[in-house]
Amino acid sequence: MIAFIEDQRAVYGVELICSVLPIAPSTYYHQFACCADPSKASARHQRNTELCPEIKRVWDENYQVYSVLKAWHQLKRKGFDLARCTVERLIKQIGIRGVVRGKVIKTTVPDTSAPCPRDKMNRVFRAPPPDLLWVSDFTYVSTWQGFI
Repeated sequence: MIAFIEDQRAVYGVELICSVLPIAPSTYYHQFACCADPSKASARHQRNTELCPEIKRVWDENYQVYSVLKAWHQLKRKGFDLARCTVERLIKQIGIRGVVRGKVIKTTVPDTSAPCPRDKMNRVFRAPPPDLLWVSDFTYVSTWQGFI
């Protein structure tokens, strides 16, 4: 949102854009000041900018398989004092994830060579009187015994 305001501020002005968007003008000006001088950012943001490369480095060094718990333990072994929830939040923010064990099950695999059935409702799912139009949905639910 800050980038959008920065692009359009010459045309419309910051206050006008912020009155339409759900953002206060003071938030924009604070972000702008923090980009110019990182020491004006909050202590949490400054610490996050230090920790994000370390988390990414630990994740890369361990073949990109570490999840939150193992990355947190590895960072503690390296001498970082931080909470597990902080590592979890930063891993989500960075956009990385550990390896997921087990087989990924796809419930529906489309057959592109088969012809598609005709759409008899023209994607209009409203019927004027009751019981004139019935729509069904196939849902797969995973259980311990398998899919239902």
